[in-house]
Amino acid sequence: MSKPAKRKPAKRKPAKSEATMSEAEAHLARSRETLAVIQRMEAALGANSNRMEEHFHADFTWRGNAGCGVKNGLAAFRRNWQLPLRAAFTQRIYKTEKFLADGDWASCFGQIEATHSGAFMGIPPTGRRVIIPYMDFWRVEDGRIADNPVFVDFAAVLAQLGRDVFAGEGWEAFDRAERIPPAPPENPL
Repeated sequence: MSKPAKRKPAKRKPAKSEATMSEAEAHLARSRETLAVIQRMEAALGANSNRMEEHFHADFTWRGNAGCGVKNGLAAFRRNWQLPLRAAFTQRIYKTEKFLADGDWASCFGQIEATHSGAFMGIPPTGRRVIIPYMDFWRVEDGRIADNPVFVDFAAVLAQLGRDVFAGEGWEAFDRAERIPPAPPENPL
């Protein structure tokens, strides 16, 4: 009786989780790199650095909400956002509550605590301390920021300075039970 032929061991294919593990690890490393770029930039802002070219591409886009505008390029960002903000609000303290990073994108939310020391939206300096809530999203490319959608809650800042941009119609009145919230009509179908 002959011995059965020995089978060659099949080449082991990595399990799917092992294959994606390396992709996941690479993604995590990229996320960490992106976050480091953003945290260096935020530290520079907090230190009143004027060397933003170290953190932003010259042609990056800063996409703000209504009242903030869109800045195309670093020069426009400095001229039409960073410097006016510094002129209106001094003694700034940046307080980021949470950073999130996902590959080439990072985001955060937090607030700037500052003194209203210069004209802001037509309001002369009051000397009041204000809180400026914000959310930022950044796309990093080649170690610098290429795109920056952002939301800065200027309505909240204006309210702190005595101007109600909602003219009493803000939905916080529903929360305080001062007004009854509207509801859609019942669906007849």
